Amino acid sequence: MFFVSTLVVAAAFGMAFAAEGGNARKGKFLYRKHCRSCHGVSASDLSPATKTQKEWKALFSDTSKIPCNAQWPAMPESDAKDIFTYLHDYAKDSPSPAKCS
Repeated sequence: MFFVSTLVVAAAFGMAFAAEGGNARKGKFLYRKHCRSCHGVSASDLSPATKTQKEWKALFSDTSKIPCNAQWPAMPESDAKDIFTYLHDYAKDSPSPAKCS
C-alpha cells in the first residue's frame, strides 16, 4: 500500500510540474532554505545552472530519481512547484541563467 501511495504522490508531482505558474523568486528562497545545504555544497553539485531546462523537466517528471523525494510528501505541492520553477527558469540554457547557486 505504501508503494502505491508513493507512486500516486510521484505522479501528482510530475503532473504539477508540467503545468506553468510556479513562483521562481519564492522557489529560490525555498531552494536556499531547504535544498542548498545538501545539494549546493560544492560547485559541481545541483544548482539551476547544472542542468538544461529539458533536463530539469525530465528530472522532475520522475521524482523517484531525486534522492530526497521521500521528504517531499511533507512539502506543500506549491513549494515543490516553486522550487522547480526556480531551477527551470534559471537553467544553464535559459534566457537568464543563474550566475551562482
